Amino acid sequence: MNTRRVPIIPTIIVIAAVAVMVTLGVWQLGRMDEKEALIARYEANENLPVLRAFEAFPTDADSNNVSHLDDNLFRTVEIACANPRDWKGVAGRNANDQAGYVHMFACDEAVSDDDSGTVLFATIGWSRSPQRPEWNGGTVTGILSTAGNDFEVVASEPRASLEPLAKPDPSDLPNNHLAYAGQWFFFALTALVIYFLALRRRRRDDNAKRK
Repeated sequence: MNTRRVPIIPTIIVIAAVAVMVTLGVWQLGRMDEKEALIARYEANENLPVLRAFEAFPTDADSNNVSHLDDNLFRTVEIACANPRDWKGVAGRNANDQAGYVHMFACDEAVSDDDSGTVLFATIGWSRSPQRPEWNGGTVTGILSTAGNDFEVVASEPRASLEPLAKPDPSDLPNNHLAYAGQWFFFALTALVIYFLALRRRRRDDNAKRK
C-alpha cells in the first residue's frame, strides 16, 4: 500500500498560514515607510512659522478640528487660554530630563466643537510637586503635541513660576514596524522549517514500516 509523501490538507493549511504571515510582514514594511514619512513631515513642521490660534483651530461647521491638529503636530502654535479649566498634574519630565509633574489646563477657547470631544490643553510647566500652580490664564506659545486622545501645547516658556518642560521631539515617536516585519518573516520561516522536519520524519517512518 502506497503512502502519500506529502499530505495535501496539512500542506495547504501550512502554506496558507505562511502566506498570511508573509503578507503581515510586508504590510509592516509598508507601515514603516508611512511612519518614516510622518516623522519627516513632523520634523518639517518644526521649521514652519508660528501658527496663531484662529488659524490652527478653526471653529466653522465645515472644518475638521482633529485632522487640522494632526496636520500641525510639532509645529509652534499660539493659543489664547483666558479661562483655564480641568487642571491636571501628570507625571512628566523637565528640560533637564528630571522626573516630576507637568501641569496642564484645558482651554475653553480651544475646545473642539466637532463630535470627537477633543480638548486642547495648555501645558505650562514642570515641578516636583503635583500641587496645582496659580495661573489665571493667558496666551501660551509652544509646541503642539498629543496628550492621550487629546492635544496639548507644550509651552516654550513656562508660566506660574514653573520650570521648563521637555520639548516634544518627533524622533521620539516609535517606529518598530521593521522589527514587527522581521518577526512575521521569522514566524513564516519557522513554520516552514518545522513542517519540513515533520515531513522528513514522516518519510523516515514510512520507509521504516516498509522494511
